[in-house]
Amino acid sequence: MYSAAIFLPLAAAILAGFFGRWLGDRGAQLVTCGAMVVAAALSIPIFLDVAIEGHGQVIPIFSWIESGALEVVWALKFDTLTAVMVLVVNVVSAMIHIYSIGYMHGDRSVPRFMAYLSLFTFFMLMLVSANDLVQLYFGWEGVGLVSYLLIGFWYDRPSANAAAIKAFLVNRVGDFGFGLGIFGVFYLFGSVMLDVVFAGAPEKAGTLLNFLGYDFDALTVLCLLLFVGAMGKSAQLGLHTWLPDAMEGPTPVSALIHAATMVTAGVFMVARLSPLFEYAPFALNVVAVVGASTAFFAATIGLVQNDIKRVIAYSTCSQLGYMFFAAGVSAYAASVFHLMTHAFFKALLFLAAGSVIHAFSDEQDMRKMGGVWKKIPVTYTLMWIGSLALAGVPFFAGYYSKDMILESAYAAHTLVGQYAFWLGVGAALMTAFYSWRLILMTFHGKPRADAHVMEHVHESPKVMLLPLVVLAMGAIFAGYAGYEYFVGHGMDAFWRDAILVLPEHSAIVDAHHVPEWVKLLPVVMGAAGIGLAYLFYMLAPSLPGLLAARMQGLYLFLLNKWYFDELYDRLFVNPAKWLGRGFWKQGDGALIDGVGPDGVAAAALSLARRASRLQTGYVYHYAFAMLAGVAALVTWYLIGKAG
Repeated sequence: MYSAAIFLPLAAAILAGFFGRWLGDRGAQLVTCGAMVVAAALSIPIFLDVAIEGHGQVIPIFSWIESGALEVVWALKFDTLTAVMVLVVNVVSAMIHIYSIGYMHGDRSVPRFMAYLSLFTFFMLMLVSANDLVQLYFGWEGVGLVSYLLIGFWYDRPSANAAAIKAFLVNRVGDFGFGLGIFGVFYLFGSVMLDVVFAGAPEKAGTLLNFLGYDFDALTVLCLLLFVGAMGKSAQLGLHTWLPDAMEGPTPVSALIHAATMVTAGVFMVARLSPLFEYAPFALNVVAVVGASTAFFAATIGLVQNDIKRVIAYSTCSQLGYMFFAAGVSAYAASVFHLMTHAFFKALLFLAAGSVIHAFSDEQDMRKMGGVWKKIPVTYTLMWIGSLALAGVPFFAGYYSKDMILESAYAAHTLVGQYAFWLGVGAALMTAFYSWRLILMTFHGKPRADAHVMEHVHESPKVMLLPLVVLAMGAIFAGYAGYEYFVGHGMDAFWRDAILVLPEHSAIVDAHHVPEWVKLLPVVMGAAGIGLAYLFYMLAPSLPGLLAARMQGLYLFLLNKWYFDELYDRLFVNPAKWLGRGFWKQGDGALIDGVGPDGVAAAALSLARRASRLQTGYVYHYAFAMLAGVAALVTWYLIGKAG
């Protein structure tokens, strides 16, 4: 049962990928969707057995690497953290697979798409079930590779190719830090096995690492390097630029990458490595500051975006910031709780957005929508549910998890905790605003699409709507159902040894005793954001335009995403292009080819051309040449005799 839940997606990917032409579109869909539904069904008893009953286990598969002191055994580690992630990944991925049947109908490469989805899911499952850092890195790089294939699935679009390359390269920056961190862990602990590393962490606390003549705290350095990997994969501030461009992929890809899988890998990794981070307080502070800054930064950009998928993408970036600053104040349980609830309502929002795009004949600009809520009432209702959960409205899933994160940040009673709390509160206001801006611009007001498009606006087929209903159930009930287990009174029994929190880091425990205003403030901010959006886009629809004109500099700053792309182009991309062109034109073309192959070939060609001129075809020319040759020989002979 345990192995099947992990390896069924791989088997489906192999069948659909290698035998897709024989299976056909329908056969590939049945194989992949069937395997994912079975894997999702198996995840439920696994969750009950491991997380609820406490029967964690490690299932060895085979010995992978044995080289000196390095021993890597491929095994599946099932504890509470793994059980939660396997359940979330398989259930959400299964819904996305089923949704893709309708969304990708008519595409010329359906088997390839379904194979990529299943392969992506398998690598994510490898990541969350890893028993050592090498296997975790295997899954980590696997999801990076398949995300490149999925984002660039429509490879005939230059924008999709550029987005795929951008995602791959930006993630390589983070993965380089992650790889260095793994090397450092092996250097310090002599092992990459998680249990061995965790057991040795207390003894290594305070150990110094000498680098370039300076001494650094070893665990702090390692945790910062590992966090760089998390920043890339989870699109934190500085390494976030790939995330909105990933919208170039089909909508099911956006849901899969941005909901329960790839972008949450960094959050999972920090929670998994809590026994290391707990002994590196400076690294935890960095995690909290970066997370809080990301939550606020991404929310500001979401306020002004006009592409429906990009608004939700920046929302993902912001919510990931919440998860990280929760981990930064040692509230790992709250972080994973929000990861779980976010997976349901964010997948719901992305797939509902796909339903809207489908209804509007592939239009994604919200400025060209509006006035259709009566035409697509099911999608409209489901979008409401997802947005209510995202905004943290009582008593939807996001209310329980996001409020616990903010309360934990306040309860930390540190400068970093206060920084995270207030930025998180500000982000909550903006989240509610841009969520309702999306709903009002998309469904309400006067129709802004042309008449031909409006005539064809229609509800999506049932195969696309039924998965949304399942996800909506999670967006409504997941928070209430999981609260006591994840962050409530049953927290210690639920998490057991899956997460380590030192006694002095009691933020999540103290969160239950914060002042009442701390608990009410996020709800008030959510209500204020919704009310403000209603004022701007229903009561006074001319107001956004007036504000944008009055505050044009700020508006353009946010619309252009704080100019991070332009900054990176100037600092990294353009110099790299200039250097590459120089190596190509001057180094390779002029020097290597010019002196080497091209130089030799050109000289031989010139010599051959000159020699060919002697071959005229006239007999008297050859006779004259022979006579001249004889004369030269006789002259040479006579001069030699005379000497």
